Amino acid sequence: MSLVAVGTVAFDDIITPFSRAEKVVGGACTYISLAASYFVKPVQIVSVVGDDFPEETLDYLRSRGVDLRGLQIKAGEKSFFWAGKYDRDLNSRDTLDTQLNVLASFDPILPEAYRNAEYLMLGNLTPQVQMRVLKQLKRRPKLVALDTMNFWMDTALPDLLKVLKKIDVLTINDEEARQLSGEHSLVKAAKAIHKMGPKYLVIKKGEHGALLFNGKSVFFAPALPLTEVTDPTGAGDTFAGGFIGWIASTGDLSFGNMKRAVIYGSAMASFCVEKFSIERLKGLTPAMIRNRVQKFADLVHFQI
Repeated sequence: MSLVAVGTVAFDDIITPFSRAEKVVGGACTYISLAASYFVKPVQIVSVVGDDFPEETLDYLRSRGVDLRGLQIKAGEKSFFWAGKYDRDLNSRDTLDTQLNVLASFDPILPEAYRNAEYLMLGNLTPQVQMRVLKQLKRRPKLVALDTMNFWMDTALPDLLKVLKKIDVLTINDEEARQLSGEHSLVKAAKAIHKMGPKYLVIKKGEHGALLFNGKSVFFAPALPLTEVTDPTGAGDTFAGGFIGWIASTGDLSFGNMKRAVIYGSAMASFCVEKFSIERLKGLTPAMIRNRVQKFADLVHFQI
């Protein structure tokens, strides 16, 4: 099953109340592709970096079955950079610095081998870039998922609404769902967003879990209580990678399997937050992932 992931491959500088990580590997596409690679191969990425991006990281992605033919490497230019500082509860953060660098002129180009993708994950980028990717496809994928944020709702809403008409799954957080819909109730927000195009809506609530809506039914997945949470950066993208990776590996688009995908995405995100950058996502085994998923099942299992 072919999966194309679109988004940033970048550097992050992260400050938490407990520690700091300087110029570590980040970016939505990095987290998405790495998480998805535990379920499906190849993961074909579309992104851009400067020639300052470490070759050892690219080699590691290749070793995980990530196809880098769609990754543009710009000679003499710098990769996208983001710096942020988290509050003590790790639920909110302030952006300290954003350097677009190569991202400022990014024009996504899909290699010929990517244009018949069966599954597509559009990571958080400008809606214009997301639309340019969709227009290069030769056929409609079996499933198109998209992640976005409040910044694009503020600055590019008309373009975002056009993209939403062409996707199947939207993943956003609760604050973004309220802003996009104009509704405070998440149930009402989901109904309003379904009318914009997406058949499925995943509302991510961080340490409070995630909600899945399909217009008729609602599913709630809790967040796993963890002993250590080091860095929430990339958790949402890791969730998205696990979510669509599971669906692509099974080929099952039923609501029942979407619920399982939410759990697998949540499990992958729970690994991500345990260390800075992508370090905790390295070296996972199928048994480790199954055990983590079982913990989610145990957490909510009860009899009436």
